[in-house]
Amino acid sequence: MKLMTFDAGSGPKVGLVNDKGVIDLTDRLEILSLKDLIANQQFNEVPVNANEEADYHENEIKFLPVIPDPEHIFCIGTNYADHLQEAIDAGLPRSKTEHPPLFLRFSDTLVGHDQPLFKSPQVKQLDYECELAVIIGKQGRYITEERALSHVAGYSCFNEASARDWQFHTTQITPGKNFFGTGGFGPWLVTADEIPDPQNLQIATRLNNVTMQDANTKDMIFNVAQIISYVSNLVDLKPGDVIASGTPSGVGFSRDPQVFMNTGDVCEIEIERIGILRNVINEG
Repeated sequence: MKLMTFDAGSGPKVGLVNDKGVIDLTDRLEILSLKDLIANQQFNEVPVNANEEADYHENEIKFLPVIPDPEHIFCIGTNYADHLQEAIDAGLPRSKTEHPPLFLRFSDTLVGHDQPLFKSPQVKQLDYECELAVIIGKQGRYITEERALSHVAGYSCFNEASARDWQFHTTQITPGKNFFGTGGFGPWLVTADEIPDPQNLQIATRLNNVTMQDANTKDMIFNVAQIISYVSNLVDLKPGDVIASGTPSGVGFSRDPQVFMNTGDVCEIEIERIGILRNVINEG
């Protein structure tokens, strides 16, 4: 099933998406957030009748980030072999590592589907990155790879929009990955039971209807189970935590000539069995 966070004019609500629109679960189940629904393991209480009448059409709501306030957002760098090679070819000091390269994002960088991604006037090189987002469903520390996928609530699309000029100011990439409003996250969470194998999904980016990235998650260097297991050694993973699992080749900074996102551009991230995350670039 598809679960989402939205605003119909009275604040954040949790919704179930079906063919007719969005069913308001906040009123029906008396839940405050999707993170709470996940933490309380209330999936069995969700009305999944395909004929259930919707409370809203999608054009009547504002999409919010799937999880607006995750406690942890982990991101994986250069996690596709072809992206690693294009980074090396572009002259960046990159090499294959024994463990997943990690960095962190802040929750206030997240924006929902059909909401603007912001290009700060301080940023000259705003790049796109399509990524599979993994949403943690069950608390855990020191999780084995064999048990890792049982800790997943579901999956979504992520646009790891990166301010390349700021990312390469120094060897620390945090500034380029944390400008306000640059993390597209949505449109919804598809529950893990509908995606038993996250390592066989087509993933793509389109910029103004031109395909810029086109790959499959089977080409990840570190798979989802390995990433979850590794990260769980650092912290106690919590329901609603998010892991952005890395991007394939085709990013703008490695192209000749380079391609970056500008005000008015439309960027779409599409992942098989999940859907399309669409954002327009605004100055801000």
